[in-house]
Amino acid sequence: MEKIKMTTPLVEMDGDEMTRILWQMIKEELLTPFIDLKTEYYDLGLEHRNETNDQVTIDSAEATKKYGVAVKCATITPNAARMEEYHLKEMWKSPNGTIRAILDGTVFRAPIKVKGIDPCVKNWEKPITIARHAYGDIYKNVEIKVPGAGKAELVYTSEDGTAVRETIHEFKAPGIIQGVHNTDASIRSFAKACFNYALDTKQDLWFGAKDTISKKYDHNFKDIFQEVYDADYKQKFEEAGIEYFYSLIDDIVARVMKAKGGFIWACKNYDGDVMSDMVSSAFGSLAMMTSVLVSPDGVYEYEAAHGTVQRHYYKHLKGEETSTNSVATIFAWTGALRKRGELDGIRELAEFADRLEKATLSTIESGRMTKDLALITSLEKVTALNSEEFIREIRRTLEAM
Repeated sequence: MEKIKMTTPLVEMDGDEMTRILWQMIKEELLTPFIDLKTEYYDLGLEHRNETNDQVTIDSAEATKKYGVAVKCATITPNAARMEEYHLKEMWKSPNGTIRAILDGTVFRAPIKVKGIDPCVKNWEKPITIARHAYGDIYKNVEIKVPGAGKAELVYTSEDGTAVRETIHEFKAPGIIQGVHNTDASIRSFAKACFNYALDTKQDLWFGAKDTISKKYDHNFKDIFQEVYDADYKQKFEEAGIEYFYSLIDDIVARVMKAKGGFIWACKNYDGDVMSDMVSSAFGSLAMMTSVLVSPDGVYEYEAAHGTVQRHYYKHLKGEETSTNSVATIFAWTGALRKRGELDGIRELAEFADRLEKATLSTIESGRMTKDLALITSLEKVTALNSEEFIREIRRTLEAM
């Protein structure tokens, strides 16, 4: 069979530990036998990031802006233990955070629905997509551990030297303070990405914050979303037959629990961090979750939503068998290949991505799956496969199709 030709390369960002092992298996078994795969390769493994002083991460993000579509393996965000393990020059920042900042992107995460893996919330019939703002809030905060009595102030000094001061708290004893920020430009980009993605996927968009309590910070999010919607998207939404609405975050949570799914839930940074894990866990598994970073000007970076599966990697190094779920990593590749096919007008590439996803889900629905899914499936006759066996079973299903 002649391989499918690509005209523009994908930006390929390799990663760490067990997901790096799966990455190579997926390419060898599921991609290169069928596609004349073109990628611009960047090694975002922690050792290489350390060697390049993390310049490789910046280069990969700039390449993504150039080519428009990237696919990323899971990577390590180092802590003190990783500093020692990998003999790092410094505690490098999260690659995802660096890439998000350069692309000015919003992260969209949605569970992968498959027969036999039933959501804990029984009325969730369709996936719920979490749109997470990827800038500011506590992720760029400044914190002080207050040693004793004193006054904490919030101070803004303009370029001309004019100062605005607000008292945070008059401390009588030790405590803590935290300063967070955001920018109107970033919030506006977040809003545009959400509205564009809703139109692309023909889904309603819900947005929740706490403007009744945070009358300036959260209210600013609400106001900018409404302003962008009224100016550029209201008519488009009406023509597409989809809805945008804002409500308090607690009201949105209550609505979500009673909803059937099939919508996008836009969240501020921390809310999105927490709620995406809640949604993925309630739908079954973090390994069954798609994740795509979308910039307001239409650049896409696809990745798995989970980590590097460190525990399985250490077993793998000892020569022990692992049963690591590769579905999210496979779907990162299919998402990127489909988008590349759409942008380049290569129908065969987009159709191949559809077939590979169908083959992956069909393999699970036939009772052949990794151990994590075998433990939670409602299917009766199942076979728990190891990491490589599962990928090879998907290839057999794909070839049969």
